[in-house]
Amino acid sequence: MPSKSSRAQSMMETRHRILDVALALLGEKPDTGMGEIAAAAGVVRRTVYDHFPSRLDLVRTLTERAVAEMTAVLAEVNASDAKADAAWVEFIARLWPVAHRYRVLLALRRGEYGETIHGLLGPLDELLADLVKRGQDDDVFARHLPAALLSQLAYGVVFAIADSDLENGTLDVRAATITSLLILGVPEKHAIALADERS
Repeated sequence: MPSKSSRAQSMMETRHRILDVALALLGEKPDTGMGEIAAAAGVVRRTVYDHFPSRLDLVRTLTERAVAEMTAVLAEVNASDAKADAAWVEFIARLWPVAHRYRVLLALRRGEYGETIHGLLGPLDELLADLVKRGQDDDVFARHLPAALLSQLAYGVVFAIADSDLENGTLDVRAATITSLLILGVPEKHAIALADERS
């Protein structure tokens, strides 16, 4: 008979597999059902519901995982003494693989789970706004919009590019970096130089 710890480990592995499969399937089709997720994860539907009593619980857990990853990256970048524009470039470079993984949250944020996702993203949104405000105070980012809104526009375009890039693979982190810097008001020549310097 399996020990208590091996059963717990097996349950955690199953939970992680369900989350990974859900993330992949929802990324392709945001309205994927729990039954489809169960089948793709190689478990029965009941197992999915044992871990996530509702689709909202599943989406909430995926969002919490994304927020934890992105917040860790941004907090580390913010802690450096780099200028705000260089810090932004570093953040996007390190965010890019995460943006690909969690791009579905952009679609889900506009749907029925928008309020929940928006609430969970709150701490990350604040860190982004702080970075942009620092850039505005140092005159490296534009002041035509409040930092909170400007940061959301610049950050959102990274996810939009990550999502649109799935078909042909021609857009990359460089395109996302330059585009987000342009939205932040960085002159094109300087935005290109910053992006090329990081790559």
